[in-house]
Amino acid sequence: MTEKKKICVVTGTRAEYGLLFWLMNEIEKSESLELQIVVTGMHLSPEFGLTYQQIEQDGFTIDKKVEMLLSSDTEVGISKSIGLGIIGFSDALSELKPNLLVVLGDRFEILSAVVAAMVDKIPVAHLHGGELTEGAVDEAIRHSITKMSHLHFTATKEYRNRVVQMGEQPHRVFNVGAAGIDNIKKLKLLSKEDFEKSINFKLGKKNLLVTFHPVTLEVSTTKKQFGNLLTSLEQFDNIKIVFTKANADTDGRIINEMIDKFVSEHQKSSVAFTSLGQLRYLSALQFIDGVVGNSSSGLLEVPSFSIGTINIGDRQRGRIRAGSVIDCDPTVDSITAAIDRLFSNTFRESLKNIENPYGNGGTAEKIIAILQGYPLDGILKKNFHDQVTFVKET
Repeated sequence: MTEKKKICVVTGTRAEYGLLFWLMNEIEKSESLELQIVVTGMHLSPEFGLTYQQIEQDGFTIDKKVEMLLSSDTEVGISKSIGLGIIGFSDALSELKPNLLVVLGDRFEILSAVVAAMVDKIPVAHLHGGELTEGAVDEAIRHSITKMSHLHFTATKEYRNRVVQMGEQPHRVFNVGAAGIDNIKKLKLLSKEDFEKSINFKLGKKNLLVTFHPVTLEVSTTKKQFGNLLTSLEQFDNIKIVFTKANADTDGRIINEMIDKFVSEHQKSSVAFTSLGQLRYLSALQFIDGVVGNSSSGLLEVPSFSIGTINIGDRQRGRIRAGSVIDCDPTVDSITAAIDRLFSNTFRESLKNIENPYGNGGTAEKIIAILQGYPLDGILKKNFHDQVTFVKET
């Protein structure tokens, strides 16, 4: 009997796990693959809801827990967390000895895992490479992970081309669509009544979901930008607001404290959650008018629900977006104008013809077919794929 390939999936946040769920499920069902799971980061933090418990409730076995998240959300704290992560992942991967490490995205927790895997000579498969978020440190982390990875699963043709442009061999780069679309297609979403019951909050005639994260390549802008968003929201007295809190990024606590204060002052019209989880988050998208903030989800998953996204500032600058996305500056006037446009009849009519550029699902099945058949012998040695262009010197 052929020995199974050990596929180790790393997850550090609630959102990332939601994107990886169906792939993990397919790996576990495979007759030729063995699933290993390592959790880290926010999953292990009481402040962020100890979300590793959800992974266990979903029926998965966690093989290793890598503690790396310090209580500080400063630049120094994040840097130290990366170092602790490398130490922890070195031990975990040395014990698990996977044949392949699977990671998604661009967070600092994943950087730690991939650095440890590179030194330990473990090949890496990376999801969602080639994307641009020019306002966040995630941009550099994502591209760094790409260069340390050996198989690449991108969300669009353009992103695949960009990974190849970075020197990766074309036969190792696969356009499979966005992982989050699988959740939309496969999860049985909650009815409006069950969703309202699950959040203990009644929606109104107009509803917004707000999810905002720090712009990590800007200095001390978080409080002002998010304050402008809250000031803008206060100008609309007939809108119900559901907040999801920020990740463990630099200055994330500033946002979360401001959310708590806003909700305490607007208890009838707003509610906040550390984590909605994938089921409640996607269920909410059925019943709200739009998502406001700067989360990647507003560009990747939200267009599939034919609702609008207000994308504030530069955090997602460079990402491919559907026609349902309204870009605005992080100022009160610009955000207010964007909200007015979101609710306008002209914009709402345009949503009927929106197509999501990130695909129609089936991502997990596409990836699993490749993982099952792709030979890993000799994959560690990479040749740079040159695309020679000549630029005239100035």
